[in-house]
Amino acid sequence: MLKDKLGFVFTNFNNAHYTINAIESLQEESTSGRIQIVVVDNNSEKKDIEILKTFASNKLNVDIIYSKVNVGYFKGLNIGIRYIRDNHPEIECIVVGNNDLLFPPNFYNSIFESKEFFLKYPVISPDIITSDGVHQNPHVIEKISKTREFFYDIYHSNYWIAMMILKLAKITKKVTRRKDEDRYEVSGEIYQGYGACYILTPKFFYLFEELSSPSFLMYEEFFLSKQLLEKGYKIFYEPSISVTHLTHASTNKLPGKLKWEFSKQSHKEYRKHIKLF
Repeated sequence: MLKDKLGFVFTNFNNAHYTINAIESLQEESTSGRIQIVVVDNNSEKKDIEILKTFASNKLNVDIIYSKVNVGYFKGLNIGIRYIRDNHPEIECIVVGNNDLLFPPNFYNSIFESKEFFLKYPVISPDIITSDGVHQNPHVIEKISKTREFFYDIYHSNYWIAMMILKLAKITKKVTRRKDEDRYEVSGEIYQGYGACYILTPKFFYLFEELSSPSFLMYEEFFLSKQLLEKGYKIFYEPSISVTHLTHASTNKLPGKLKWEFSKQSHKEYRKHIKLF
């Protein structure tokens, strides 16, 4: 049996307006008392924090946690997960993700219409659709090819080489892009779900306390899949549950080279587990 109250956890970093839009897209459920929202602010600027404080001051079901340091994406989500688990034990199912999401009116009901998957799988990955209609899931249906892995190594070897690869990838996108997302209408087990949004089920919290988070930013999709595979599970992709993703609201706040450095650090950790040769 799936209890009918849902938790939501988002991270915020200097873009409170996205966080507010995400929360307001859940307004109908907010007034019903069937959801609890937690926002973990990753040490934003004072102005951004004040916006959040003002917004949340009269919201009974919205809690803001202000981290004194920027702990990164999954570590930030874990702060919110622990808060919900400690303060709202009646919540068994938690939606986690970026703050640049918009939830359709049927989001809450779509979860309970698919409850058989929520009792079987630890993590459900929804259909994530960008504002211009691009489907970002199923992100990786099977493992990544050795050829693509080789280019990942080249990409992370040098920042300027990485920029050249990105430009080349845009030019050759029709030929070189992975085709996994083309199967967005097909539900089933997948290797990795896109990191902007996951739904953690009662099965997840039976197996784990929190998300695996060895990286500050980037490669979260892999580390979550690894966490599940070690217990014999895969992520389940369910297209009847969907969200809109406004794409990279937080990471776009970072300088390009710093973002690449974060990716390089995460790739180094990734290579400890996935060997190219």
